[in-house]
Amino acid sequence: MSIKKRGDTWHIDIVAPDGSRVRRSTGTSEKRKAQEYHDKLKHELWEVSRLNKKPERLFQEGVILFLKDGLGQSNYNYKQLKAEYFLSYFKDRALSSISGEEILLSLPKVNMLNGKLVSNATRNRYRSDIIRIFSLSHKMGWIDSVPFVPTEKEPKVRVRWITKEKAALLLKNIKIDWLYNVCFFALSTGARQNEILSLTWHNVDFVNKLATVTAENAKSGRARSLPLNQSAIDLLRGLRFKSSDGYVFTRKNGKRVSKIDHRLFQLAVKESEINDFRFHDLRHTWASWHVQAGTPLYTLKTMGGWESLEMVNKYAHLNAEHMIEYSNNVTFTAQSAGVSQIFKEVISY
Repeated sequence: MSIKKRGDTWHIDIVAPDGSRVRRSTGTSEKRKAQEYHDKLKHELWEVSRLNKKPERLFQEGVILFLKDGLGQSNYNYKQLKAEYFLSYFKDRALSSISGEEILLSLPKVNMLNGKLVSNATRNRYRSDIIRIFSLSHKMGWIDSVPFVPTEKEPKVRVRWITKEKAALLLKNIKIDWLYNVCFFALSTGARQNEILSLTWHNVDFVNKLATVTAENAKSGRARSLPLNQSAIDLLRGLRFKSSDGYVFTRKNGKRVSKIDHRLFQLAVKESEINDFRFHDLRHTWASWHVQAGTPLYTLKTMGGWESLEMVNKYAHLNAEHMIEYSNNVTFTAQSAGVSQIFKEVISY
């Protein structure tokens, strides 16, 4: 029999005209609806075989593309969670049948763990992942277009940085050696927390003044080089041979620092009379100093491991000198008598 009930749900088992076998859930506990689904699918399989119609692809097939695409990325676990979330809405649905309005309605509104409203930024991240599912499916030729789903309005990007004087004071007020070392390295390199704490001596090149952020520890899932300035080199030389497990940043017992003690960090922030400052803002501070010193934004993008130039543009306002250099390329003063005459005629007109 091509329709069977498993638990409360009916499943189908069809042999297509080309000899392939299709087994899947109908998603319903009503036999009549399951039969309708069976008949419709069987007809579609016939059209694919006889009329060269494009076969329908299911949502879960797009999810498989999405998860394969994300393999090796540091946020892969979050991608899996979001895939499971959307499968609860669209499993066994044809990709082409899912509308942008349905996707918008599926985006989370309330956090299931604490019952609080989900921020627009979180909804946009969910939106980005499901759009990626449809985008990859479109590239495979499975669907004709990607559904349109509007983004939610988010607050302006927060960029918090401190001066070198304030940074020196902050470091002075950090009483724990390992936390001091981690913060000093963050200010010297702009590395992310996970990149710092996962760094091993095997990936430090003193000769070329580079550290390698491995693929499994990089936010993008791709390995990158981390340039080391002289301050970072001096710090690392002082830390050599103090580790018992190969990691660069360790506690007094030689064991790896696995996470930042944010309570201790905030105590130093408070003592330094700095407001609204987090550990990740050390990275913002490093980037801000570079822009103020004239480092080109594209170079900074590469140094900091950002995926796009748009992510670095938030620092552009900190230095306008690169624009002043070109400001006199176009002036409002006439460059010749002929032009001057034309200019006067325009004014009189």
